[in-house]
Amino acid sequence: MAKQTLAALPDKFTIHSLPVHAEIPSQVLNATLYFIGKTHDELSIVVPQAVQLDSEESDDNWRVLEVLGPLDLSMVGIMAQIGNVLAAAKISIFIVSTFETDYFLVKQKDIDSAAIALEKDGYKVIL
Repeated sequence: MAKQTLAALPDKFTIHSLPVHAEIPSQVLNATLYFIGKTHDELSIVVPQAVQLDSEESDDNWRVLEVLGPLDLSMVGIMAQIGNVLAAAKISIFIVSTFETDYFLVKQKDIDSAAIALEKDGYKVIL
């Protein structure tokens, strides 16, 4: 089976932590791309860095590598395989998924190293 193609999105992103009961700010819902995760303990929001939020904690300068899909939900090991390549290259990741694909966030300073490591392992990366 051929390995996936990943495409780097042009924007930088910020990962925010908000109080668990906070309202989702309207600027998040108006962003071109966003990810929201909520548990009993936390609310995390990923948005383009241009979207300013008042959050408890934030971490910026992330780039998104989109696994070009759609991927079938029955496919096994895609995140693990890509994650293993990036871990072997000592690159930290933050992963979010949708129904059709996965998104690997890597720090801007690591985007080129991530692309090189993935390409050496047989993936195609579009920067």
